[in-house]
Parts: sequence; C-alpha cells; structure tokens
Amino acid sequence: MNDKKGWHKVTVKNLAASSRYSFIDGDWIEAPFITSSGIRLIQTGNIGIGNFIDKNQKFISESSFKELNCKDVFEGDILICRLAEPIGRSCIVPNLHTRAITSVDVCILRVNNEKYDRDFIAHALNQTKFLAACQEHSGESTRQRISRTNLGKIEIDIVEDKTEQAKIAEVLSTVDKAISETEALIAKQQRIKTGLMQDLLTRGIDENGNLRSEETHQFKDSPLGRIPAEWSYQTLNKCLKNIEQGWSPDCEGIAASQGQWGVLKTTSVVWEGYQSKENKVLPNFLKPKPQYEVKKGDVLMTRGGPNSRVGVVAYVYETQSKLILSDKLYRLNFDKTIDPEFIVLALSSSQTQRHLSTLKTGLAESQTNISQEIVKQLSIALPPKPEQEKISILIRRAYQQLQFDRVNLEKLKSVKTGLMQDLLTGKKRVTPILENSLIS
Repeated sequence: MNDKKGWHKVTVKNLAASSRYSFIDGDWIEAPFITSSGIRLIQTGNIGIGNFIDKNQKFISESSFKELNCKDVFEGDILICRLAEPIGRSCIVPNLHTRAITSVDVCILRVNNEKYDRDFIAHALNQTKFLAACQEHSGESTRQRISRTNLGKIEIDIVEDKTEQAKIAEVLSTVDKAISETEALIAKQQRIKTGLMQDLLTRGIDENGNLRSEETHQFKDSPLGRIPAEWSYQTLNKCLKNIEQGWSPDCEGIAASQGQWGVLKTTSVVWEGYQSKENKVLPNFLKPKPQYEVKKGDVLMTRGGPNSRVGVVAYVYETQSKLILSDKLYRLNFDKTIDPEFIVLALSSSQTQRHLSTLKTGLAESQTNISQEIVKQLSIALPPKPEQEKISILIRRAYQQLQFDRVNLEKLKSVKTGLMQDLLTGKKRVTPILENSLIS
C-alpha cells in the first residue's frame, strides 16, 4: 500500500540552512592559479553519483585563495555538479584532511540539519527523477549546464519525520557500503588476474605446478623477450586452420529473445569476456546464415571500429543460441595443438597487443581495421599443449571469481535502485522498522 502521509515537496534551495552562504556557487579558478600543493581544488571530475572520486588532485595557494576571495568547502557539504554526465549528480564531501574549495561548475549545499537528515538528502538528490529534472532545466547549448537559480527551484520528495529520514538513509547507505566493498573486491581480483596472466604468459608453470624462474629453469631469447626453453615462438598462421568473417545486415537495435536469430555487435567481444546479450535481432524478412552461428568454445576477435576496440579477443564459454558473427568480428579456428582458451590469453597479452597496435590501419582513430593477413602474422610464445591447458585452468578460475563478483555487484545495484524508488517516494515506508526497534 502506498502511504504518502507525512511526505511533501521541498525545493533544493529550501533544503539549505538559513545562512546566505548555504547554497552558493563554487569559485572561478583559471589554470595559472593551479599548483601542486596548498588548498585542495575539487572539480566536477571528483563528483560521482553519490560518491566522492578522489583523483587528479589539484590545489591553489593560500595567497591565491585570498586574491580570488574564494569560499571554503567543508566536510559534510553536499556538492552538486552543474555540468553534464549527468547534470545534477552530487556527493557529500568526505574528510580530505586539508582545506578545500570547489570550481564554479559546482554548487555547494549546506543542509538545514535541524529539519533534514543530510544523508537522506544526499540520496534523494541522486534519484533518477531528480537528475532528469536537472537535465530538463539545463541550457540547450552543446555544453549543457544548469544555473544555480534553476537548480534551486527543482523539488524533491521529503518525509517530514527526521527519524524516518535517517532510517531510510541508513538502509540505503548499508547497500552503498556493500556496493563499494564489492567494487573494491572486483578491483583487487582484477589486479590479481592481471598479475597472474603476466607471470603465466612469460614464465609458465613447470611439471610441479610452480612458476618458472631464470634462477631454477632454462630460458631463451625470443622477439617477445625471454621465454622458457620448452616454449616455441611462432606466428599465428602456423597453428590457424582458418579465419571466418561474419555478416552485417541492417537490424534494429533490439536484442534477440531466446529462439530468435540475432547478429552480434562488436561490444559482444570485450576484455571482460564474451557478452551474448550484445546483439541485434535479425529482421523476419531476412534468412539467417547458420554457418556463422557462434558456438561454445569459439575464439572471437574484433576487426573494425574505434582503435581501442579493435583486436579485442574473447573465448565463448557459454552463449545464447542462434547468434551469428557480424562482419566486424573474426572467428579464429585452430588445429589440435592449440588450446583455444590459452590462445585468447596469449593474444590478450601486453606484448601481442602492443605489436598489434602498430599494424592497425585506418584514416581516423575512431575507425581502424585489422586484416586477416595481419592476424595471421601475429607472434605468440607457445608452450606445449598440456602446459597451455594448465595455464588456461588457472586463469579461468580467476575469471570465474571475477564474473561471480560482477554478478553480485549488478544484483546489489538493482536492489539499490528498487529501494530508492520505494523508500525515497513514500511508496514503501520504514515505519515498521522504526516501530520494531522502539518495541525491542
């Protein structure tokens, strides 16, 4: 039941404390004033949707602060970004352990703490509905911006009871903490996987399952650097059976449902792994080409597109049926001496990707290509197949852990979205939680 009792609308301007310094613009700081130490300058890039992004630290001097008549930013202030991506995103200023100011493209909001729970307001300001309103009230120029006046007129839903505000904020902040911890875990797992790949693709593992080293094993020189003596150095052409290229008919942007034929987009092949959901449904009037259907165990490579997206390789662990290669993708088929999972790792290595970057063709950074001949001439360091398979298993375990954590992250974000829609609108109340805590 939707019980909106006790809820009303408040403009952003009226969320501020009574002081005229409680809802203000940041300061105009030009490049010559920026230094490597002093008073911290917070810019739009430091403001995420609900989180402070502590990167690209810039400063101004104490003398510049006085000369420009700057305004201090304090721990607990809410900073609202007036520029796009998206307009209106905001965060609470954490303890930066230093004095701070912010740029003119940011509004400083100091919440009236007698009436409003600051954390509740911070969550309310990051609702999709509020961000959409900021977009609507922004200018029509190419660099869209919302004025502080227009920002101050936008309304958000507020529950009058400050205790209920605090409980809503507590629930949402608990989910935020879980999201943050999962993101940190994913970043750690990614670093571990990257380091493991670097070691395994240059040193390999011996018959006892240990990483080789030059102190205990024989190594030799190769164009890719020092490699184990047991490994060979060869071009991809020597172990390739053939390269297939797909078909790119005109399709709508809708993804194919189960049982429908679809054409894979280049974004189906990313460094995070094969993404079958990245496809476009094949129109009913076009006859499918089953010979291009992607199967479990395929090795796919992007062949055309923006420079950073060309030469990306992925192994197909699982896939939706009836999805076919596009013209912008290659399928690489190898002989029996090659473990397909290992070849994806080898082609993903920094050495091979650096070499590939020198071979790409195209007139613009946004549109580059690699021919089949270029792919065939790529060089790899190749261990015997049993070692290839051992290396693949170790990397696969790290990949599976990453995928598990990424799925959990998406679930948490979905939970957060649902809670925001329910709790920040009065659709569902936390009153029963409060009553239970009082009883207990």
